[in-house]
Amino acid sequence: MSETRTPRPPVRRGPMGGGPMGGMGMPAEKSMNFGPSAKRLVGRLAPERGPVVFVILLGVVSVVFSVLGPKILGQATNLIFEGFFSAQLPAGATKEQIVEGLRAQGQDQQADLLSSLNLTPGQGIDFGAVATVLLWVLALYVLSSLFGWAQAYVLNGVTQRTVYRLRREVEEKIHRLPLSYFDKMQRGELLSRVTNDIDNISQTLQQTMSQLLTSLLTVIGVLVMMFVISPWLALIALVTIPATLLITTVIAKRSQKQFVAQWTHTGVLNARIEEAYSGHSLVRVFGRRKEVEQSFDEKNEELYQASFGAQFVSGIIMPAMMFVGNLVYVVIAVVGGLMVSGGSISLGDVQAFIQYSRQFTQPLSQLGAMANLLQSGVASAERVFELLDAEEQVPDPVEPEAPAEESGRLVFEDVSFSYDPETPLIEDLSLVAEPGQSIAIVGPTGAGKTTLVNLIMRFYELDGGRITLDGVDVTKMTRDELRGRMGMVLQDTWLFAGTIRENIAYGRPDATEEEILDAARATYVDRFVRSLPDGYDTVLDDEASNLSAGERQLVTIARAFLAQPSVLILDEATSSVDTRTELLLQHAMNALRADRTSFVIAHRLSTIRDADLILVMEAGHIVEQGTHGELLAAGGAYARLYEAQFAAPIEDDAEDAVAS
Repeated sequence: MSETRTPRPPVRRGPMGGGPMGGMGMPAEKSMNFGPSAKRLVGRLAPERGPVVFVILLGVVSVVFSVLGPKILGQATNLIFEGFFSAQLPAGATKEQIVEGLRAQGQDQQADLLSSLNLTPGQGIDFGAVATVLLWVLALYVLSSLFGWAQAYVLNGVTQRTVYRLRREVEEKIHRLPLSYFDKMQRGELLSRVTNDIDNISQTLQQTMSQLLTSLLTVIGVLVMMFVISPWLALIALVTIPATLLITTVIAKRSQKQFVAQWTHTGVLNARIEEAYSGHSLVRVFGRRKEVEQSFDEKNEELYQASFGAQFVSGIIMPAMMFVGNLVYVVIAVVGGLMVSGGSISLGDVQAFIQYSRQFTQPLSQLGAMANLLQSGVASAERVFELLDAEEQVPDPVEPEAPAEESGRLVFEDVSFSYDPETPLIEDLSLVAEPGQSIAIVGPTGAGKTTLVNLIMRFYELDGGRITLDGVDVTKMTRDELRGRMGMVLQDTWLFAGTIRENIAYGRPDATEEEILDAARATYVDRFVRSLPDGYDTVLDDEASNLSAGERQLVTIARAFLAQPSVLILDEATSSVDTRTELLLQHAMNALRADRTSFVIAHRLSTIRDADLILVMEAGHIVEQGTHGELLAAGGAYARLYEAQFAAPIEDDAEDAVAS
């Protein structure tokens, strides 16, 4: 556009202060409110209640089968151990006789050990019974794996559908946000939230939900089995829980802010990269490549430090948990061995308990290791929720009105508007644009010219007064209805990746091929398209760099021509075309403006001489209005603008002639 729509923030001092990368630093001190954000993220699973319950049931069955395995496997150990001792004892004697003999010899410890075993003196290991036990264990583990696979499959669907809904909500939210939101938000930062942060949420849900559920169920199941085997050993294992909570809490508090900083710096870096890429030519022209590289290196270093700090601090959790688990394992092994020798517990039960102790500490360690993933995911979720919570534009009326006819009569009644309440821009502006009238708006930069047409399109809401189109207040119309009656051609051309035909048809998707060609011929697009190898099927890239600036502007004018709006807005629409093409376009736009209201914003006053009404704006006020001849004769603000454009070059030429 031809002027700035929002007040600029203070320019940053330093080598980049005035360049294309200036003023982009963003603070990263905001701390994350982990609890409410995590609760809100979990709440997004509410539509998946049924599948989630099914996932829990599958997890319970899988964990039950998995937990029963060590207990049954301990029976195989007992069979082997008892068979080995039975083979060493004399055949024909009973276990009671052998135990009494040992006690008579004063070997009470060995007697206690043998009395706790199921011995058959003279018999060896019953390998058939051992094989049966092992087959049962194998069957349990296979079933546990199958139910675990089913759980992961269902949970994957739950996660992806949840993230799908989140992406859709963000997309819909973006379309409900006012233009002022995008004025304040950097494109790279917004893209980072829409892509990187949502991807991180997806990864967090995918990796933590299944593991979190399985780990919690495993801890509960294993704990029950340990108390069944030996309450004393179970109490020793329980020491792990408070140690785990203490370690996780202390470390998590330190890494929490680091994860917020990590994703904030990611957004800042993306914004810088996007800006530097889109302004690449400008950076080269002004020789600011080193400054851009330096700025990138600084922000990249900040991201590195934040990421390193977050991952390093949170990465301490897993080793600390493994250390606690190993200490508990050693204590259980020593105490269990003493209990076996005393005959108060079987060797198979000790073996099962040691396996359970590993199964007990492993999920606790996994829960600790998941803390970094959870914090990272919740940090991203908070950034996405901040976008979803942004103030939306005023909704369309429930019972909208629509003009009975499309004449294009626009009326401004005491309109007031400002971007900043403390800095008034437009105050008490009244204006009537009759059907078919061509109105030119001129004035210095920042006078409010583009703001005026933005208010017509309802890109911003008024602070006071009202605007009517064909007798209907624009706030009582839907935005689609209002903007469907208008066509707009901006100084900054926008073309998307697609063919030239598709870009022209964007103005009216249901247009026929002949209507598209008529619009192209009327706006002189056909003249240069015919010289292209693929004609109207020429594919434009994202930046439409395979067309010149003037050709891109011609395509946007053809798009507006095809739409056939009742109100036409041209904001410096011919600024990028040569003088000859501009004359041709004047004839085309004269035909386009026929029978419809048009607003033309122009700095080149030669392009608006034939306008029915010329408005001269200064500081948001209309200071003069009239035709070209009337305003020149008045000798006011318009005359001064006109003389500044045309008289000054003549005086300069005269001075050069005298000097020569």
